[in-house]
Amino acid sequence: MTPIQFFDLKSQGRRLRADIDRRIAAVLDHGAYIGGPEVGGLEQALCQFTGAKECVAVASGTDSLIIGMMGEDIGVGDAVFIPGFTYNATANAVLITGATPIFVDVERETCNIDPGHLERQIKAVKAQGKLRPRMIVGVDLYGLPADYEALNAIARNHGLIVMADAAQSLGGEDKGRKVGALTDLTATSFYPTKTLGGYGDGGAMFTDDAARANRWRSIRWHGTDDARKESVRVGLNGRLDSLQCAILLAKLEIFAEELAARRRAAAFYTRRLEGRVAMPREQGGKHSAFGLFTVYVENRDSVAAALKDKGVPTAIYYNKALHRHLAFAPFAPKDGLPQCEWLQDRVLSLPMHPYLTEDQIAHVVESLLAVL
Repeated sequence: MTPIQFFDLKSQGRRLRADIDRRIAAVLDHGAYIGGPEVGGLEQALCQFTGAKECVAVASGTDSLIIGMMGEDIGVGDAVFIPGFTYNATANAVLITGATPIFVDVERETCNIDPGHLERQIKAVKAQGKLRPRMIVGVDLYGLPADYEALNAIARNHGLIVMADAAQSLGGEDKGRKVGALTDLTATSFYPTKTLGGYGDGGAMFTDDAARANRWRSIRWHGTDDARKESVRVGLNGRLDSLQCAILLAKLEIFAEELAARRRAAAFYTRRLEGRVAMPREQGGKHSAFGLFTVYVENRDSVAAALKDKGVPTAIYYNKALHRHLAFAPFAPKDGLPQCEWLQDRVLSLPMHPYLTEDQIAHVVESLLAVL
């Protein structure tokens, strides 16, 4: 059996090499390395894929979060509600704008933000009266869309904006609607190991609001006007270059096929592990993009070590809830976040990519069950 890779970019690269080479050569020929035709081409293709009316390509997933907040004038004195169990980029983006992150517990069944605890946190911030509740960031952990129906309803009730952090979920769906068109605005990442990844950093933003998208286009280009002659707002260098867009256009050609392969792999895992290993689950008409496939295990470190001995790579996303990080400790809720803390000690991600074979998945499953 071929050695199992946790992520497998090389198989995808071999498959697409000729097309990628052709597209890169076109960029080298026209020489528009920044703002070339590939940028608009990628944005249009992503709109067609997601169903969103507007797409703006940016330099990284983190930039997509920051620009999304800057576009709503999020800043000092504002409260942004984020799940306590995710990657640190979500919290960093809030703090970079000058706003205050308010950590919210997650649901063990989905690893996504708990609407009930979110409601309580919003009411607590309002009662305290020191911060203005402004935004909810619903992170789609491991590829499963958050409960945007509930988040959107809570936001309407309290006059908040909802942003989807879809760094792991591009390609996911909720009741037939794709990630990118589930809420006010969506931010995603094209880091190489994402469901749609480039060969470097990159990201994109989605909305149905043309005025919002125009603000993003200005912010990503140093806050300039359409003629790029005058700064009309504070901005940053958040552009996605033409070469990365060319690579992503090649990968987008096979993206639907790769998503189907991820779902087949996830279904195989789920059938074999059903009733024997706990894991987050799809529910309520939501379909994960399976950016990662994660299970919950006791004695995780020893299980991971034993799997490594059997040729099975694993990874931990994430071993520390955000409020336990040194940089974010000043914002930790006084009562903690029980579900985040439970998950941080038990989550273990198994190999997940479109090029896994059934024999490889069977070996992963058999090895996991043998060491538990």
